[in-house]
Amino acid sequence: MTAFARRARASAGRMHPELSLVSYTLLGHLEESGGCRATDLAAHYALDKSTVSRQVAALERARLIERRVDPDDHRVQVLHLTVAGRRILAQVTESRRTAFRERLAGWPREDLERFAAYLVRYNAWSPESAGDEEEGR
Repeated sequence: MTAFARRARASAGRMHPELSLVSYTLLGHLEESGGCRATDLAAHYALDKSTVSRQVAALERARLIERRVDPDDHRVQVLHLTVAGRRILAQVTESRRTAFRERLAGWPREDLERFAAYLVRYNAWSPESAGDEEEGR
């Protein structure tokens, strides 16, 4: 898992020099959610607010995200992707897909299906589901 994470961080920098793995992840969440508050990002990824604040500031400086006033609560600012942010996110996403296709090209179909099932299982884990798994043993 450590090697996997290390490769992911390294590949993010190669795909776009302005985008760290954390930045890419935050941009992806903003696109998926249609925008959210910085505190929501921190809570979703279990990151310290100061970490998210630094990442958000860098993304704003790069003009990849912007703040907009929440129409329902004018005290709240919601982060949204800019046109440039959407473009870069699409480029990096396509680069990642190409890299995955190349890396997995020689795998037999059964191995790919098993690997995909393991990833789904791994990503579905939560502290609540851990108790359920222990009870089923």
